[in-house]
Amino acid sequence: MQQYRTHTCGVLSKKEENQEVILSGWVNSRRDHGGLIFIDLRDRYGITQITFDPEVSKSAWETADKIRTEYVIRITGTVISRPNGMINSKLGTGEIEVEADEIEVLSESETPPFEINDEKGQEANELIRLEYRFLDLRRKKMQEMLKIKDQLFQHVRNYFQTRDFIEVQTPILANSSPEGARDFLIPSRIHPGKFYALPQAPQQFKQLLMVGGLDKYFQIAPCFRDEDPRMDRAYGEFYQIDMEMSFVEQDDIFEIMEPLFVEITEKFSKKKIVALNEDKSFQRIPWREALERYGSDKPDLRFDLEIKPISDLIKGCGFSVFSDTVEKGGAVHALKIDGGAKFSRKEIDELTEIAKEKGAKGLAYIIVKEGGEFQSPIVKFLGDDLTKEIASEVEAVSGDIIFFGADKWKTVCSALGSVRNECATRLGLKDNSKAAWCWIVDFPMFAYSEIEEGRIDFEHNPFSMPRGGIEELESKDPLEIINNQFDISLNGFECLSGGIRNHKPKIMYKAFEIAGYTKEEVDAKFGGMIKALKFGAPPHGGCAPGVDRILMTLCDYDSIRDIYAFPKDGKGRDLMMDSPSAVRKEQLDELGVKLKKI
Repeated sequence: MQQYRTHTCGVLSKKEENQEVILSGWVNSRRDHGGLIFIDLRDRYGITQITFDPEVSKSAWETADKIRTEYVIRITGTVISRPNGMINSKLGTGEIEVEADEIEVLSESETPPFEINDEKGQEANELIRLEYRFLDLRRKKMQEMLKIKDQLFQHVRNYFQTRDFIEVQTPILANSSPEGARDFLIPSRIHPGKFYALPQAPQQFKQLLMVGGLDKYFQIAPCFRDEDPRMDRAYGEFYQIDMEMSFVEQDDIFEIMEPLFVEITEKFSKKKIVALNEDKSFQRIPWREALERYGSDKPDLRFDLEIKPISDLIKGCGFSVFSDTVEKGGAVHALKIDGGAKFSRKEIDELTEIAKEKGAKGLAYIIVKEGGEFQSPIVKFLGDDLTKEIASEVEAVSGDIIFFGADKWKTVCSALGSVRNECATRLGLKDNSKAAWCWIVDFPMFAYSEIEEGRIDFEHNPFSMPRGGIEELESKDPLEIINNQFDISLNGFECLSGGIRNHKPKIMYKAFEIAGYTKEEVDAKFGGMIKALKFGAPPHGGCAPGVDRILMTLCDYDSIRDIYAFPKDGKGRDLMMDSPSAVRKEQLDELGVKLKKI
């Protein structure tokens, strides 16, 4: 029986000198030097240089002369030391080479559409790389990513299992649920006219496990959401570290999760954890405070640049854009950018457009010149004294720029938050050697719907417990009700969502009633959950960190698509397997599905 290898390409050293070895792999490169042929042979463990000398084996040399890159070959040869001047310190096997006696071509290759190495491969068009993903995966960086992901999954499983958690696989064919995104629906052949839905999260199932008496659950769970892709959100599917616990409060969940995030950061990245409390715990920032100070509920705390409310300071001032906004119940906030006075007029215009994308009407500014002189079209309306007060309030000094937002509170926060983020990028303040984790707590339970004007909808997870229970739901303005919901942010990316769950049917009915659902609709959509809660449900809570987004951030990948072995492109297409694709009419007929032109 043929043996394909005695060693892998990344392990040979002087310890194996004079040994006969068998190696198999891909031809990384081929060089012809004055009669000698050198082939760098690659597998996922590394590279070994193979030497073909016609005086050692004429037949092997003749075959090697016809070899091209990405051929799959098997060689037999002897390990020898490289001459002192030929040692390659960049290779783990750089002190040796293998003098080939035999060679066999196991598989030929067409000319690849791009070079299979990290430098050149990364320069290739992403669509080409995705179409030929099986080639892209041969690059060292991609294989390292898959290895890190595997090690992370092992670490997570060990972490939870040593703390008495049990891993449970929840259903993939599930029911449609309002988790905040569009479902992927699957028509049922057995039950015509009815549909399964791929789970946006295992939310209901993990709560049912708690009702079933399994007090500590976890799962590396696949989730499916029909959302538009972006840099930090893959299309269609992603994985989360799903966990749930019974008889817990918010602090119990934080105490379980924080050490895991510290371990993951230290083991799988070179980043230093920053922005910690004095006791080394992660900061906990209320949702409203996060929006007001940083303009985001996923703030990047690697840099300062805090936003400050100045509505009280400018109330009744002569600048109508500001004063009228406050009189109408809006807000005026200021954002001081250290060293921002060097921004050109073009850059300020670009920042203005970024603010407008978030709904702002414009972006007022004041530049603090050398000697404390102010430069801005709005100074003449504010007056020197008020301008000085504002500069003092935000602690602006020479060389700084102050940006202003005047609009509805949330619009102002969002617009200045985007400006803050862009300024940090332009000024080089996003230090990739740092990891800034922080909890965002005290989310509002309800907000006005973004789809249907005037309608109140859930701001976040509909299954979380309102902070004040049924009393708050019955007596308080819905927009003022605080939810037992929390997120975690890492360097400006939301990487976890969680909460203490609603385990009482009466409270669940009332919460959904406020969001516009009838009792009958709740029973129809969540009958299994409601039924379970009526049979003695323990207080419980949990969370679900997004493992792909965490890895992308900790390992500094440009896109979350680089975290997957086989990702979709920016339009949700699998270019390699050509999906989505049309199916036969017979398949649709069997499911009772008829296509409609859109």
